[in-house]
Amino acid sequence: MSEIDDSKMPLLNHLIELRSRLLWSFLALAVAFAASLYFARPIFGFLVQPLLASGQTKLIYTAIFEAFFVEIKVAFFAATFFSFPVFATQLWRFVAPGLYKKEKNAFLPFLLATPVLFLLGAAMAYYMAIPVALKYLLGFGGIVGGVQQEALPGVDNYLSFVMKFIFGFGISFLLPVLLMLLERAGLVTLEQLRGARRYAIVGMFAIAAVLTPPDIVSQLLLAIPLCMLFELALIAIWFTRRRRKKAASVEEAAT
Repeated sequence: MSEIDDSKMPLLNHLIELRSRLLWSFLALAVAFAASLYFARPIFGFLVQPLLASGQTKLIYTAIFEAFFVEIKVAFFAATFFSFPVFATQLWRFVAPGLYKKEKNAFLPFLLATPVLFLLGAAMAYYMAIPVALKYLLGFGGIVGGVQQEALPGVDNYLSFVMKFIFGFGISFLLPVLLMLLERAGLVTLEQLRGARRYAIVGMFAIAAVLTPPDIVSQLLLAIPLCMLFELALIAIWFTRRRRKKAASVEEAAT
């Protein structure tokens, strides 16, 4: 109890600290946005590489301000990505004083795993899912009924397409962390998750349908890894629960 008692403070002090944490987070976002806006074109150049690899060499914009707002979106997209560690750190510093030492040791690995899993999901989207989806979607070009059908994607349309994939895959790859946290908090059990496997698969296909463009290939590219991550989470929960039981038995024997 002394661990938490030593960190107790009045409600007003908690609100002041929360304001301080939010200010640091928004300051980091503003600095990252300014830097990203300066490098918006090189960042967008990186994002269009899968489109170039698919054979499409032209992006158009039909509204006067469309290209300008695309650079703003690219900057905000990159700023959110790069400032996430600051957000996570400030959140941890605000919450950590209210946790026991065992709780800190239990939740800190999940916090550290979050950006790693998000990066893995984003990398899979960029290097695997987006090229496959583009190859499929751009394959509808050619002569159709004697008329030349050609893809002329707009810059804003393409950016929205890429952002959906990257954020969709990145957030979806956090599924193991979410399930392990729910199990650690006692809200679900391993047996319940196993029993709900069929419903979970249906739910993951529904999530994929929401987070990806409306074509079956894009949805399968996200739904299949989600199902694999669900099974991986079950294995990880089994291992961690077994380790906790061993630690509890050793502690009980020692006392």
